Amino acid sequence: MKTVPAYYEFAGTDSFPVNILELRSEGDKTALILDKTIFYPGGGGQPADRGSVNGVPLLDVLEKDGEILHIIESGDGGRLAPGPAELVLDLKRRRDFTVQHTAQHLLSGTILRLTGKHTVSMHLGEETNTIDVDAPQIDPESLARAEDTVMDIIETDVPVIIHLCPPENIADFPLRKTPPQGEEVVRVVEIQGSDFSPCCGTHLETTGRIGMLRILGAEKYKGMTRVSFIAGRRVLQDSRVTRQNGETVSRALKVPVAETGKAVLALIEKANQFEKQVKELEETAAHGKAKNLLHKAKILKSRGRDAENKEQNSAAPEKLRVFSINYPASEMEDLLRIGRAAQKLTPTVLVFFSPFLFKFAAFCSAENADIRPLLKDRMEARGGRGGGSASFFQGLFDSAEDIETFVASLPEEADSL
Repeated sequence: MKTVPAYYEFAGTDSFPVNILELRSEGDKTALILDKTIFYPGGGGQPADRGSVNGVPLLDVLEKDGEILHIIESGDGGRLAPGPAELVLDLKRRRDFTVQHTAQHLLSGTILRLTGKHTVSMHLGEETNTIDVDAPQIDPESLARAEDTVMDIIETDVPVIIHLCPPENIADFPLRKTPPQGEEVVRVVEIQGSDFSPCCGTHLETTGRIGMLRILGAEKYKGMTRVSFIAGRRVLQDSRVTRQNGETVSRALKVPVAETGKAVLALIEKANQFEKQVKELEETAAHGKAKNLLHKAKILKSRGRDAENKEQNSAAPEKLRVFSINYPASEMEDLLRIGRAAQKLTPTVLVFFSPFLFKFAAFCSAENADIRPLLKDRMEARGGRGGGSASFFQGLFDSAEDIETFVASLPEEADSL
C-alpha cells in the first residue's frame, strides 16, 4: 500500500489527521501502514523522525519494499486499530536534523570548491555528524578556511531551493554526486551559489537558519579524511559545556580561562616528574625490602652491594636452591616489583606467592637456567594457569589452598635447569 509523504510540507506542532490502513507484525514489533504521513522515514544519511500515533510513541520509521512502516512496540498494537488517527511530530528532533543536514550539504559543497575533494559518505548522529572526504588528509588551515567560508554563506542567508526532476531536467544541474537510479522523481537540493546535490532529506529554506557550524576535528579513515562537525543549537550546547569545563579548570588552577590549556600542560609535566620520582622511590624501597627478605631467609649475607652483584652474575651451579616466599601483596604489581628487585641479588630460584591473590611469580637470574620445567607441570597438576620465560614465570590458581599445595610441591633444590 502506498503512503502519501507529507513530511516535506508539514513541520508543525499541530496534530495531523490520517487513516491507519493496516497493523502487521514486524519482527518483535508492530508496523503501522498509514494513508499519509508527516514522519520522515530516514534516508540519505538523515535519521528517521519520531513522534506519536494517537499518543502511542514511534520507535522508528522506515521504508521497506516501497512501503513506509511506522514501528511501535508490539504491546502498544492493541491501543490502535484501522481507522482515523492523529499524528504528532517531535518537532525539536525534526528541526535539529534538518539543520544538521542542510549544514552538511553546505560543508561538503564548500570543501569541494576549496579543495577539489568530494564527500564520499556522511552520517548525522544524535550528538555529532561526520563526512568522509576523498582525501588522505586535510590540513587544519584548509578546514579553518572551509569553516569561515561556510559561516560567510550562513550569514549571507542565501536561499535553499528544491528542484524536482522531472519536470525539471536533472542534466541542467552541476551535481556534486551521482543521482540515484530508478527514481520516478529526483529531488535536487540547491544552496544558491554553493551546492547542488540530489537528496531525499529535509532541508531549511535559507542558510541563515543554520545559525552556526563548527568543525570539531578530522582524522584518517580508510584512506580518507573523516571530518566531524555540529551545527545550529548543538554549537550553543557545545559552547556551554566547553565554557563550564574551562571555568572549572580555571578555578582549580587559579588561571584565566584563556590560559587553562597552557596551565594544564604545565601541570601534566609536573605530574610526570612526580611520577618518575615516585617510581624511583618505589624501586629503591623494593630493593630494600627484597634485600631484607633475602637476609632473613639467609639467602643473602650482608657483604655489600659489590658482593651481591658478584653473586648475581655467577653462572648457575649444578644445583639451584629453590626458595618460596609468602608475600601478602594486595596487588600483583607490588609482588612483581619486590620479586624483580630480589632477582637482581641472587641466582636462587625465588617463588613469591600471595594466597590473597591466588597468584605466584617466580624469578631466577642464574645464567643459562630455565625455570619453566620446574614450575609448569606442578602448576597445571594443581589446576593452575600461567606461563613465562626462562627467567620469569607466573601463574594463577582458583583458591588459596591450591596455590599453597603447589608451593609445598616445590623441591628445596633443583638440578641445573
